[in-house]
Amino acid sequence: MCGPRISLGSGLKDYRRTGSICGIPIVAGLQEASAFPTPIFTPATKADTGHDENIPFERMAEIVGPAQAEAARGISLRIYQEALGHAAGVGLTIADTKFEFGIADGALVWIDEALTPDSSRFWETAMVEPGNAPPSFDKQFVRDYLETLTWNKTAPGPSLPDAVIAGTRGRYLEAFKRLTGRDLPDID
Repeated sequence: MCGPRISLGSGLKDYRRTGSICGIPIVAGLQEASAFPTPIFTPATKADTGHDENIPFERMAEIVGPAQAEAARGISLRIYQEALGHAAGVGLTIADTKFEFGIADGALVWIDEALTPDSSRFWETAMVEPGNAPPSFDKQFVRDYLETLTWNKTAPGPSLPDAVIAGTRGRYLEAFKRLTGRDLPDID
């Protein structure tokens, strides 16, 4: 994961608890939506069940080897910086994003979606203000709804009301249109 800002999620919880994110010391006094001096690379391992586990870079290097860890960090930050510049041009901030890599035949391979509302936090740049969660064009809308429920966060999850589904769909379509300059074809 890379990001220039503290956003909702495990990174913010880690920062509030330890003053660091994935073992990376972060300047004190930041609030949600505050900017980091530079984007950071925060590795995680893929869990068999539940949520992925954030780990320090050194642990990642132990698991995949120093060369593969450096390659993953370098390519992640390069892709992220390019995407960040593109998004800024259409008035969006990518608060953070997730890239998933694997190793096949000794080579680093990109293995999953990237820079979508499911893998990134897109915020309206004009509304980003430290200390407040800006409106987002991503799955945070669903997460916010789920936090209003009494649910133990184990499968099966609760059904989503039509309004939450429509609100999520609208946000995803808006992100697509803003980022690509075109409408997504209707596939209903």
